[in-house]
Amino acid sequence: MLSFIPFLVLIVLITCCVAVFGNATLDGASQVSLLAASAVSVLIGHFSKRLEWENLEKEITNKIASCTPAIIILLLIGAIGGTWMVSGIVPTMIYYGMQIIRPEVFLVSSSILCALVSLMIGSSWTTVATIGVALMGIGKAHGFDDGWIAGSIITGAYFGDKLSPLSDTTVLASSVSGVPLFTHIRYMLYTTVPTFCVSLAIFLVAGLMMNVSGHGNVSEFMQGLQNTFVISPWLLIVPVLTGVMIARRWPSMVVLFLAILLAAVVGLMVQPSLVHSISGAEGGGLLASYKGMMQVCYGSTNIETGVPMLNELVHTSGMAGMMPTIWLIICAQTFGGALTATGQLEDLMRLILRCVKGTASLVASTVGTSLFCNIALADQYLSIMLASSMFKDTYRSRGYESRLLSRSCEDSATVTSVLVPWNTCGLTQSTVLGVATLTYLPYCFFNFLSPVTSVIVAATGWKIKRKEK
Repeated sequence: MLSFIPFLVLIVLITCCVAVFGNATLDGASQVSLLAASAVSVLIGHFSKRLEWENLEKEITNKIASCTPAIIILLLIGAIGGTWMVSGIVPTMIYYGMQIIRPEVFLVSSSILCALVSLMIGSSWTTVATIGVALMGIGKAHGFDDGWIAGSIITGAYFGDKLSPLSDTTVLASSVSGVPLFTHIRYMLYTTVPTFCVSLAIFLVAGLMMNVSGHGNVSEFMQGLQNTFVISPWLLIVPVLTGVMIARRWPSMVVLFLAILLAAVVGLMVQPSLVHSISGAEGGGLLASYKGMMQVCYGSTNIETGVPMLNELVHTSGMAGMMPTIWLIICAQTFGGALTATGQLEDLMRLILRCVKGTASLVASTVGTSLFCNIALADQYLSIMLASSMFKDTYRSRGYESRLLSRSCEDSATVTSVLVPWNTCGLTQSTVLGVATLTYLPYCFFNFLSPVTSVIVAATGWKIKRKEK
C-alpha cells in the first residue's frame, strides 16, 4: 500500500499545478512536483525498508546518467531548429509546401508525408524537428488549429517510426523480447495498419468538413517569406543529405551535428545579411557572421517578416529553448530512480501480474504496464525494457510466441510516450512544435488508439498463435 503513496502525491500535485498554472505547468511547477514525489518515495524507502541513502542516491544518479544521450540530442535539435530556419531551409519547405498541398487534404497529407519520411529514416524525433516544423507553418497559413496540425504530424511520424527497421525503439522491442526484427515488424502490421487507416480517415473527413479560411494567410506568408529569406530549391539539398546519412545508419548525434554544420555554412553563404542582423554587430564582416551564427545555434532569434503570425512561426530558441525540457527530464528521471531504488515500482508490477488470466488480460496488462511506466519513468526505452523483462517469462510459460509480447510493448510504450507531458518524447515534441502536449493529445488518434486496437485484436484471437509443444 505504501508504494501507491508517491504516485498519489504526484497526481495531486500535478492536478493542482494544471489548475493553477495551465499551459505554464511545465515551466517549473511540474519539476517541483516530481522532486516532491521523489522525496516522498525516498522517505518511505528509507524508513519502511531501512534503505541507506548512499544506495538510493547511487540509483537516482545512474538513472539520470542514462538519459544523457537524450539530453545531448535535445540540445542538437535546438540548434538544428535555429540553423535550418535562419539558413532558409525550413522557409523554403514551407514556401513550396503551401503551393503543393491543398487545404482540404492538408491533415491527411501531412500524416502520410511524415509517415513516409519517418519510415525511411527511422526517427520520429528527426521527422518532427524537420518536416514537422515546416508542416506546422503550412497548416497555420491555411488556418488550421495547432492541435489538429500537431496531431496529424505526430500520428504519421510515430506510425513510420514504429514500422521502420531503422528505428531504435523497433530494434529494442524486438531484441529484448527475443524476436527477429522483420518478424516483429510483420506481426505489428495486424494492429498498426488498421489503426493508421482509421486515423487517416478521421483527418480526411475533418479536413473536408473544416471551413478553413487561410487563403489570404497563404499569399501573405509567401510574400513575407520572399521578403525575408532567399528561397531556393537548392536549399533542399541539406535535408536530402541528412536523410541519406540517416538511411546509412550513421549515429544520431553525428547526423544532427553534421546537419547543423551544413545548415550553418549554407546560411552564411545564402542569407548573410540576415545572419548579420541577428548578430547586432555594425558593419558586417567575419566577426558579425560568426557571432550571428553562434547566437542562432544557442540562443533566441526574432526575425521581422512584416507578418505577425509569420514572425511567431520563424522565431527560434536554439539550445537555450531546450533547457526547460532538460530540467523536466532530470526531475522525471529522479522520480523514476527513486521508485526503482526503493522497489516500489516492482511492488506495483507484482500486483498487476496477479490479475492476468486469458490472452486479452495478458495483453491488456502488458499495455497497461507500458503506459504506467511511460508515466512513472518518463522514458519510452525504459518502458519497453521493463515491460518486456516483466512479462517475458509469463508469455513463455503460457505458450505464447514472443512476438505477441514485442508487439504489445510497441503498441503501447512507443506510441503513447508522446502523450505524457513530462515524458522525454512528450517534452521534445511539444517544445519543437511549439504546441502543448495536452493541446495536441486529443488529435493524436493513432497514438491513443494503438493500445486499444492491440487489446481488441488479442480479445478476438486473430493471428494469436501459441507455440507448438
